[in-house]
Amino acid sequence: MAILRSGIQPSVHRRLIKQAVAVIAGNLLYFFVLMPHLPPAGRHRPDKLDLGLVVDFWICVVVYGFVELFDRRKRISR
Repeated sequence: MAILRSGIQPSVHRRLIKQAVAVIAGNLLYFFVLMPHLPPAGRHRPDKLDLGLVVDFWICVVVYGFVELFDRRKRISR
């Protein structure tokens, strides 16, 4: 099993990058595209745990699913 210079295994490093991409893309999608069009109950307020936070989390999970699907198809086609 190979280990990168940073001491992290390649599979862990790859997964960490995919998760970071999913969180950043999901948050950008939620805050800049969807949130202005959501009803007030679906908008996240920074000082509260609310439904908007659940919607944001769900979007990040869906984006992670697409990133994982794209990555698997890319690896299979090689």
